[in-house]
Amino acid sequence: MNQQSLSAFIWSVADLLRGDYKPADYGKVILPFTVLRRLDCVLAPTKAAVLEEMKLRESQGMNPDAFLRRKSGVSFYNASPLDLKAVLGDAANVGMNLTAYLQGFSPEVRDVFARFEFHNQVDRLDKAKLLYLVAEKFAGIDLHPTKVSNMQMGHVFEELIRKFAEASNETAGDHFTPREVIRLMVNLVFVEDDEALTKPGIVRTIYDPTAGTGGMLSVADEHLTAQNPGAQLTMFGQELNPESYAICKADMLIKGQDVSNIAFGNTLSEDGHVGRQFDYMLANPPFGVEWKKVEKEVRKEHETLGFAGRFGPGLPRVSDGSLLFLMHMLSKMRPEAQGGCRFAIVLNGSPLFTGGAGSGESEIRRYLLENDLVEAIIALPTDMFFNTGIATYVWVISNRKPAHRKGKLQLIDGSSFWQKMRKSLGSKRKELGETDIAALTRLFGEAEEAQLATVLNADGKEIAREIIWEDEAPPQAPAGGKVKLAPLSRVFPTTAFGYRTITVERPLRDERGNIVLGQRGAAKGKPQADSSLRDTENVPLAEDVEAYFKREVLPHAPDAWIDHAKTKVGYEVPFNRHFYVFEPPRPLPEIDADLLVVTDRIKAMIEGLAA
Repeated sequence: MNQQSLSAFIWSVADLLRGDYKPADYGKVILPFTVLRRLDCVLAPTKAAVLEEMKLRESQGMNPDAFLRRKSGVSFYNASPLDLKAVLGDAANVGMNLTAYLQGFSPEVRDVFARFEFHNQVDRLDKAKLLYLVAEKFAGIDLHPTKVSNMQMGHVFEELIRKFAEASNETAGDHFTPREVIRLMVNLVFVEDDEALTKPGIVRTIYDPTAGTGGMLSVADEHLTAQNPGAQLTMFGQELNPESYAICKADMLIKGQDVSNIAFGNTLSEDGHVGRQFDYMLANPPFGVEWKKVEKEVRKEHETLGFAGRFGPGLPRVSDGSLLFLMHMLSKMRPEAQGGCRFAIVLNGSPLFTGGAGSGESEIRRYLLENDLVEAIIALPTDMFFNTGIATYVWVISNRKPAHRKGKLQLIDGSSFWQKMRKSLGSKRKELGETDIAALTRLFGEAEEAQLATVLNADGKEIAREIIWEDEAPPQAPAGGKVKLAPLSRVFPTTAFGYRTITVERPLRDERGNIVLGQRGAAKGKPQADSSLRDTENVPLAEDVEAYFKREVLPHAPDAWIDHAKTKVGYEVPFNRHFYVFEPPRPLPEIDADLLVVTDRIKAMIEGLAA
């Protein structure tokens, strides 16, 4: 059964629920039943062996837990003699039997269904006389991994969550990230780690502080296993949404991962992995979501622990907490002496430039750039996410930069690398194709300047696109056509993004125009500043402040001076400015000719009406 057929089949259960359930509540039934049937199918081949082992160990007076896990072939088990099909054998007692079956699971699986609050739904379905019908539907499909792969199952869960979110007007994108974006991010964090990709028996750890249903962790595992079957990736995560957490935990169980590595709760206020550090990290924190609910805990950590805690560099404004997740991930980086760490995080445009010198956002950027932690920032196309069409950027952060990246920051404009989707999904109208992912991965891996050459024919229609590397010649223009060049990859020293904000003062004057001097203390005999004439100037770090002041300020205000006590250092990344290409307007004779044609046409129309 393919993914679309499977999703459609599971969604058809909604027809049974219609009337007794609101559309917004369908997911409370369908998601846990899908997980239950998946686990039921995974355990089916070893069910008899597990029950025999249970009898043996109980007769010996031993705790059977470890033995049952070994017999099941996975990291969980069910010790009940029932399975989902057996539950249906006694139609009059389906509710009681299903509850007994659920109680037979090992503790970590029972926790999954507790997060779903599944027992409440079993009671509700039973009272509505729907429990047998719904259970029968799910018992009729085979969700064993040999029939439905883990990757397919992940897609199914994500599609169902998106549909339920649309039905209840919730934000689907809070739960997961498009798979092709994850594949790009995974490529970026692994691209230079030859040891992990080739050395047999290598063990690596990966962490997602906003794990959702576990999509990022799963794709990373699939990528590394495909490249190096002998490698082992141990996954860690944390998730706030109970249903997403339950699905992620169930997925990790089936893959044989230690589910205690998946923590529940708010990452910002209660770190579920205190003291742990990781080789790789991936995250897509919520865009533009305020952090007021956890403000007290975050501010306390910032003020009392400083750089010994997670939020030492500064705090962003309460209206957008995405940079808090970035700082949390900084604290989770394995030290360079122990092999270092690289991570990728998706952010909106705000963290690039919001906040002036001295603000929380600027101080966070300053910390990142002055400590040479940012390898690259890649602009993604708009309309890539299910809940928003805004511009987004992948930041690649590392404390183990290779020599050719030291002291540099690479900017890549990937906004033109996309293909149109056959059918829009919410706000998502575009997707990255395999060639797009490969091109962006190569641009990052090369770490060089590059341009995008767009070849246009005589009619102005695009006929080809080509990446032009440093020192390469652009392609020849076709007859009557032209080649448009635009920057695609740019490499800057990290200091290029820093500036000093200087405060320029002008003297206060009395009614006769005389400068007012201070009368006491350190200001005695010195000109007093007129606050109404106060101004600020941003001076690039690479430029001498006094030289800038003499060139840009004194010619216009000879009586001005700098109040050096108020000077602040700031950092921003004006991404779009570095990729802007000026296109001169057409020659005036061409414009005049077009206008003449239009005015002649309008005159002819008016004359026709008058006649």
